[in-house]
This record gives sequence, structure tokens and C-alpha cells, in this order.
Amino acid sequence: MKHFPVLLIAIIFFQSEKVQAQKRLIEKFLSNKSDTSRKASFIILPAAAYAQETGVEFGGLSITSFYVDKNDTTIRNSTINTIVTFTTKKQSNFVVKPDIWSRGNKYHYSGTFRYKNFPFNFYGTGDKTNKSDEDKITQKLLVINADVERMIVRKIYAGINAGYERYRYKDKEAGGIYDTGDAEDKDGGNVFYAGISGIFDSRNSNTYTTKGWYLKLNYSYAPGFTGTNDFQGALIRADLRNFQKLNTKATLGFNINYQSVQGDKLPFYLLPQLGNDQVMRGYYTGRYRDQNLVAAHTEFRYRFMTRFGIAAFTGTGTTFRNQMFKWKNLKPNYGAGIRYFVDPARGLTMRADYAVGEKRAGEARQTGFYLALSEAF
Repeated sequence: MKHFPVLLIAIIFFQSEKVQAQKRLIEKFLSNKSDTSRKASFIILPAAAYAQETGVEFGGLSITSFYVDKNDTTIRNSTINTIVTFTTKKQSNFVVKPDIWSRGNKYHYSGTFRYKNFPFNFYGTGDKTNKSDEDKITQKLLVINADVERMIVRKIYAGINAGYERYRYKDKEAGGIYDTGDAEDKDGGNVFYAGISGIFDSRNSNTYTTKGWYLKLNYSYAPGFTGTNDFQGALIRADLRNFQKLNTKATLGFNINYQSVQGDKLPFYLLPQLGNDQVMRGYYTGRYRDQNLVAAHTEFRYRFMTRFGIAAFTGTGTTFRNQMFKWKNLKPNYGAGIRYFVDPARGLTMRADYAVGEKRAGEARQTGFYLALSEAF
């Protein structure tokens, strides 16, 4: 019994530490206080989902946030986002996306490393595909790319980029549109490319922007010299954004996005795809794919608390072959969502969006629910 006071003190100490840890956790994720220390932060969150073709999907995501120079108050926030998930049917998804700003924002480094062994639904090519043609395909892809941008004068950057992508596909059930359609390179192929970029960037923040302009023009060329299944041609992208601060809590954002693939032979997996958590929310990624994509969006954002905000958005877009764009083929999208600021001082957000798309004859209206890191644009 003489050890009882020591044991009691130990129990009280550990209980106190447990309570303090819980308080720190609550403050970290729910407090309205902003951490202005500019110290590096690391946040990890669980992820789970279910689909018939994958079974239970489980894993996690992490956000690493830091400043290359904590004493430079003009430097933009750098991040490394990571997603790792696995399924009970032995599929996997692994993504790392660094976004690094140097001292004085003189250099900007970004890139992607992605490995994906995951099924997807193929509907054919064009902007009038049918839900009834849905064909389940297995895919394995590897994507590695990097961009380096250097400030030439204030707000203007010039950049170079390079990347390698490897695709492999297999039809799970023969006889569907994947087998019978005219998609190029159905077994997959390789793509190596390099290119140049021009950027104008006057945004007040690269995470949660409330005012300024952003324009990036990129041209990349794939020489197709490593094998018979390599793509040879050009990849062209344009991304224009503008943000207007309406008051201390409200922002109105605009975005125009253009993507194009040019070449004699166009692999189906390189065709721009309408619909994802950034461009034309509300459409299944790849439901519509073709040689060119154009989309325009506007989004109203209202940050009513330090930790929370809401958004409403609408837009239109379509895919098309060269010289075959028609205004009447533009498709609608609209929706709303909530924002949770995992790091209020740096504007790092997680968002949950519900979006609605078009209703084709004989089909249910297309919709989508998205959980994603950072803003759509």
C-alpha cells in the first residue's frame, strides 16, 4: 500500500496529459485561432470509401505545409500533398504532389508522382456518349512530371516542364464498347514530353485566393522516340483565373480552362476528359472525352468563420474535335459545398462539393460528390 500515492500521482499525471492532448487536438482542428508562427505543419487524415468494383477502399491523406524562409513575409506557402489508399480487391492509389516556392517567390517548383491500379468506366469518345454503353476497364498507370518556373519580372514567370506517363489497360468483359469502338491504343502506351510555359500571376495567395489574376499557357511536345506505342504530338493547356474580393468574407472567382491534344494518332487515354473535382464538377471523369476541352466556371466563396466557409458554383463546358466546336453542345454544371480550413492562417482547405450536370434522354441526371484538398481553382 505504500506505493499507492505514487501510483495515484502517476494516474493523475497521465489523465491530465490525456486531457491536455485532447484539448490540443480540438484546438488544432476546431479553434478559431490562427497559427501565425510560420512553423512547418503536418496534418494526416483518414480516408474511406466503397464501390462494388473495388470493395472497401481505405487509407489516408496528408498535408505538409511550410515556408522555405520563415523570415520572408512575402514568400508563398509551400505544400506537399499525399494520398495513399488500398482496396479489399487488391487495388491501390498513390499520389504525391509537391508545390514549392523559393525565397522571394523567385522560383516555383511543382510536380506529380502517381501510381494507380484502379478500375474505371469507359463510355467511348465524344460529347454524346451513352450511360448504357458503360464498360468497366482495369487500368494501371504511372505518371511522373515536374515543372520549374522562374520569375522574369514581377508577376511574370517563364517555365519548363517534362514528364513521363505509362498506361496499361484490359477490358474486364469482352464485347463492350471498349472492344467494338474506335478508341486508339486500347492496350495502353507510353508518353514522354517536354515543354515551355508562360505565367502571369498577381494573386494575393496561392491557396485561398481572394483577389488577383492568374494565366498559364503551356505547350509540350512528345517526340515518341521510345517505342511503337508512344504518342507523338503536342499537348496544349491554358488556364485563366480572376478573383474579386467583394468584402472581408466574400470572394467571386472566374476560371476558363482549355486543353488540347494534337497529333496524327490520338490515344484515348490522352484525350481531355470532362468532369473531375476541379473542371466541370458533376460529371464522371471520362464520361465525355475528345481532342479538345473548353470549360468556364464562376464560384462564389463565403468564409463566415475562421475555420469554415461555403461555396456555390456554376459553369459550362464540352469536348470536341478540331474545328467542330458548337455552342449548342455546351453542357451545364452547378452545385455548392462547404469548406473546412485545416490551416486558417495559410488558407489550406478541405472541401466537400455536390454538383449537378446535364440530363440526357433516358438517363438520370448526372451528379457528383467530391471530397478534395484545396480549392477547385
